[in-house]
Amino acid sequence: MSTEPSHILVVDDDKRLRELLRRYLAERGFRVTAAADAKEAWARIEGFAFDLIVLDVMMPGESGLAFTAALRQKSQVPILMLTAMSEAEDRIQGLERGADDYLAKPFEPRELVLRIQRILGRVPAPPALEPITKVRLGACAFDLKRAELSREGAAVKLTESEARLLRILASHAGQPLSRERLASESEVSGNTRAVDVQVTRLRRKIEPDPRTPRYLHTVRGKGYMLRPD
Repeated sequence: MSTEPSHILVVDDDKRLRELLRRYLAERGFRVTAAADAKEAWARIEGFAFDLIVLDVMMPGESGLAFTAALRQKSQVPILMLTAMSEAEDRIQGLERGADDYLAKPFEPRELVLRIQRILGRVPAPPALEPITKVRLGACAFDLKRAELSREGAAVKLTESEARLLRILASHAGQPLSRERLASESEVSGNTRAVDVQVTRLRRKIEPDPRTPRYLHTVRGKGYMLRPD
C-alpha cells in the first residue's frame, strides 16, 4: 500500500482563504496545490494527478459548477464543493454535475478534513500494476531501472539530465507531461526552455529522424509524451 500523502487541489479565488486552507491541510499531512480560478486549475490538472479537489463554486470566469461538469467528462477525481450559498437547489446543482460532497461557508476546518477523509476512504484503491522496467523505441531500448539506453545492443551514452528526463517520460508512457513538471521532476537546471533543449538532444539519440519524431512527441499546449513501440 502506498504511504504517499493524498494530493489535494484547492481552487478558490479568495487568496486569504486559499492560503489558509493550503497551510491547514498541509499541517494535517496532505500534499496541497492551490489555484486561484478554473483556468489555473486546468493547468494544474494537466501536470499532476490529484486525489481530491476542494472547489469554490462562485469564481470569476468559469464557475465551479461549470468546471465540475467539464471535468466529469474526462475524470472521476472526487470533488468537494465550497460555497457561501446554502440553498438546497444550489447543493443539488453541484451534486447533479458530479460533486461528491458540499460544504457551505463559513465552515469549521476540522469538518472539512473529516469530509475529505470520508471521501478518500470510500475511493477504491487502483489495481496494482507491474512497474515498467524497459521500453522499446525502434532499434533502441531504455532500461528504466538502470537508466541505460542501448541501440541494437550497443550502449548509447546519456547525460544525467537526459537519463532522468527519459526515465520520467518512460514511466508515464502515453501520457502528456508539462514542461513545468518535467523540469521539476528531472531537476533540469534553468527554466522550462532547458527541457526543450534536453528533448532535442534525446531525439537525436532515439529517433530515426529527429526532425519527424516517432517516439518523443510534442503535444501542443500540454508538453511532451513518449510513445514506445
